[in-house]
Amino acid sequence: MKLMSFNTQHCLNYLEQKVDYEIMARAIEECGADIVGLNEMFDEAEGAKFGAQTARLSELTSLKNHFFAKAIDDFEGPYGNGLLTKYKIESAESIIIPDPCPREYPGGFYETRCLLKARLENGLTVIVTHFGLNPDEQENAVKTIVENMAPRKCIVMGDFNMEPDNPILNPIMQGLQDTAKFFSTYKLSFPSDTPKVKIDYIFVSKDLKVEYADIPEIISSDHRPHVATIELE
Repeated sequence: MKLMSFNTQHCLNYLEQKVDYEIMARAIEECGADIVGLNEMFDEAEGAKFGAQTARLSELTSLKNHFFAKAIDDFEGPYGNGLLTKYKIESAESIIIPDPCPREYPGGFYETRCLLKARLENGLTVIVTHFGLNPDEQENAVKTIVENMAPRKCIVMGDFNMEPDNPILNPIMQGLQDTAKFFSTYKLSFPSDTPKVKIDYIFVSKDLKVEYADIPEIISSDHRPHVATIELE
């Protein structure tokens, strides 16, 4: 089973700077993913600039089950995380990450974020998220993940806006496997044309066998996708 974490920047073609669903769909199909976590996605709403982007990518790929989890109502439409999967989604919800109060970094950019939490027909719990930029937001995000992740058959993925040596990640690193440990060499994910940092992740519970992981050299969004192949018991 192949997993993919992909921040699409609302399906914006990084090199051409235009919304391009086809290039995002090609990236997903090229990676051969069975479960895809999507970040920075818009959904449909009256008067919104963008349509239902997660549903659109589902139409253009072989992954016909999808769910959108709203974090905020942006001025251009509902905005959050998405899930594409070949497996039936038995249940799914958007879980809001609490905003820091008070804010420890008043000069920083703050934005409400969420977890997309889904239960699939094969027993997997999948959590897709996109962390904020400030440490207090990130601490709240980690706490929310730990409260919601399952002890078995669990996948957590997304753009965490933190590099792997950040100690805020420790509770997740201790509870789950970081699939990046299975890279053939150290890989970076952002920006996609000349990556300088690794801020995208796929974590899995310790009962899942990781066979392979990679950050392929795909330039479609501003992030390169992160992929991993796992085996269910």
